[in-house]
Amino acid sequence: MTAMTQDEIITNTKTVIQGLEALKNENHTILAGLMASLDVVRETSKGDANTKLMEDKAGIIQKSIESIELGLGEAQVMTALAGHLQTIEAEKQKLRAQVRRLCQENAWLRDELANTQQKLQASEQMVAQLEEEKKHLEFMNSLKKYDGQDSTVSEESFSEKSKSETEPPLDLGFPDDDDDVVHPEGIPTPPGQMAAAANAGYEIPARLRTLHNLVIQYASQGRYEVAVPLCKQALEDLEKTSGHDHPDVATMLNILALVYRDQYKYREAANLLNDALTIREKTLGENHPAVAATLNNLAVLYGKRGRYKEAEPLCKRALEIRERVLGKSHPDVAKQLNNLALLCQNQGKYDEVEKYYLRALEIYEKVLGADDPNVAKTKNNLASAYLKQGKYKEAELLYKQVLTRAHEREFGSIDAQNKPIWQLAEEREEIKSKNGVPNNAEYGGWHKAVDKCPTVATTLKNLGALYRRQGKNDAAEVLEETALRARKEAFDAAVRQGKSPHYLTTDFIAAQQPRDKRRSFSKDSSRRGSRESLESMGDSIALNDDVSITHFTTI
Repeated sequence: MTAMTQDEIITNTKTVIQGLEALKNENHTILAGLMASLDVVRETSKGDANTKLMEDKAGIIQKSIESIELGLGEAQVMTALAGHLQTIEAEKQKLRAQVRRLCQENAWLRDELANTQQKLQASEQMVAQLEEEKKHLEFMNSLKKYDGQDSTVSEESFSEKSKSETEPPLDLGFPDDDDDVVHPEGIPTPPGQMAAAANAGYEIPARLRTLHNLVIQYASQGRYEVAVPLCKQALEDLEKTSGHDHPDVATMLNILALVYRDQYKYREAANLLNDALTIREKTLGENHPAVAATLNNLAVLYGKRGRYKEAEPLCKRALEIRERVLGKSHPDVAKQLNNLALLCQNQGKYDEVEKYYLRALEIYEKVLGADDPNVAKTKNNLASAYLKQGKYKEAELLYKQVLTRAHEREFGSIDAQNKPIWQLAEEREEIKSKNGVPNNAEYGGWHKAVDKCPTVATTLKNLGALYRRQGKNDAAEVLEETALRARKEAFDAAVRQGKSPHYLTTDFIAAQQPRDKRRSFSKDSSRRGSRESLESMGDSIALNDDVSITHFTTI
């Protein structure tokens, strides 16, 4: 049977209603005639067959009328239902029209929002640009204020102030402790050395100190398009007023070299540093502390480019100057020894490497104390040198010393209930080797010790790599997970503070992988591990920010 549409159903229903109405009327007429005939028959004859027959016909017609009325009622209900459905359909079409209109309005509002956001972004960029121009104008105005005034700021105090007030969050070549003629707080300079420095007769102008701080701020934010023109303009002004061969020009060249170095423009930075060295040797003398600083910076730059043979004599000369001016037990001498050792290490001169590191370690422990971060850094460097030579036991001992000292600072004296992380790791390895189940909760809070000394994270990673080389994968996993957890917490803290977590590495990303996957990867690596892999581990230690030759200074 062919399906009928709603309109066809309504039309047919109306036709049926009309037919039923006509049939109903016809049946009523027949019934009325039949009833009249029946009354006549009843009066003329009593109880014959005709009377009974007519009564039966009347009953049949009455039933037919009732059925017709029932059909009419159903047809009327269907008609009413069809009208209701038409009303609903009309409402539906109306709602659809409203939905289309709302969608159009929504699309229009989205376009308006996008345009408004673009305008807001352009306005913010304009505001930021105007703020930069304002700061630049304020700074140039502040420079004028210092013109013609005699500055009383010495090179030593400039270095120390730049350290305390402008520690950049990004490694620009400035370490946390600037490697220049800096006298740490609480370490007095001997009178003879102070006189030698004072007789040099050069003082850093206050306006250059202000410029240095501003450039560091811009560079730490990665805004080199502001820092470089600022340095070049200041350098041009200094050359016009003081001439090229002036110590202030050399200082400005050092600052600009710093920015170029951070942009990996090593050739330009080296040219600037060589120019600064020539000026300082000519104007201040060959044995001035500022000359030592420039020599060290140039040596670091050559070291970054792999030119170790050229860097070594520069570093040795800087060491000689600092020993002569500051004395052989000054922390700056130890830093110079650390740089020299790293240069020798990259050339395979391990006898000299060990001698320099041990001497630097002795100075740090004697002058600054065993808890100074430089002690841990130097021990890490010395351990990397031992690894290069295959002296794994000596390297392991140094790593354990660093971790033990960090544990004592954070958790107190070591006893049977208070063990350092490396001991817990080895106990876990022993338990796993006996098919036991270690308790992870007992070292869950040890990662907090990393915050007190960032070098501890490097030590955890390196000792973990050494454990893997020895087949102690479970012990290595304890150290690696502790280091990665500390890294993650530092990352989360930086994100919460709105800073850029530039230190996030593949190690941290690997920490997000399932443990079984990391372990299988580590086991594969340990099976492939050879002397070459350990040498690579040593290189990663030497190039780490905590222990690498990054003592790059500006003056």
